Amino acid sequence: MSVAVTSFAIFAASQVGTPGPANMALMATGARFGIRAALPFVLGVALGKQLVIWPVGFGLMELAERAPAVFTLLRFASAAYIIWLAWKVANLRLGTSRAEGSAPGFAAGLIVHPLNPKAWAMIIGGFTAFVAPGTPSLEATATIAAVLLACQLLLHPMWTLAGDAIARTVAGTRAEPYLMWTLAALTVASVLFVLFGGGT
Repeated sequence: MSVAVTSFAIFAASQVGTPGPANMALMATGARFGIRAALPFVLGVALGKQLVIWPVGFGLMELAERAPAVFTLLRFASAAYIIWLAWKVANLRLGTSRAEGSAPGFAAGLIVHPLNPKAWAMIIGGFTAFVAPGTPSLEATATIAAVLLACQLLLHPMWTLAGDAIARTVAGTRAEPYLMWTLAALTVASVLFVLFGGGT
């Protein structure tokens, strides 16, 4: 095939499964509201990456080469938004009841990856490192999209479940604020690493 599917699948699993802004948001949502209430958000997050993959596969990379300053600005604006979300997570308290408030829904999940610099870096890296030159855009984009979606549908719920399990242990204890600050700090660290560390 014109796309190195096996190699890309390993790369994708390593990226989707490691800490990043999306996974920290999923863990925090699972911790605050429980896995069942968080499922629409999880699905939105998984499908939201498709909103980045398809435009990239059909020409956004060419635009990025022509107007790099626009994409640099977008990258930092996205990072600022995610850091603001991290601040909100840091100040959340899990409480002993899951009935207060409502979990973010499907639409909120859809915008997580378009505003996630790690997602953009991962997707662009996928196209540049695992797609052979001359591969038709539809074939390359569909393959990248399918592999990433499969990884997300498997791994994103695991992060949400982890947050749920952690919350059952620490909700209402002295450890609770430290947990929320740790989740927020990991989110900020993952964004800064992508922006300044060259990671994907």
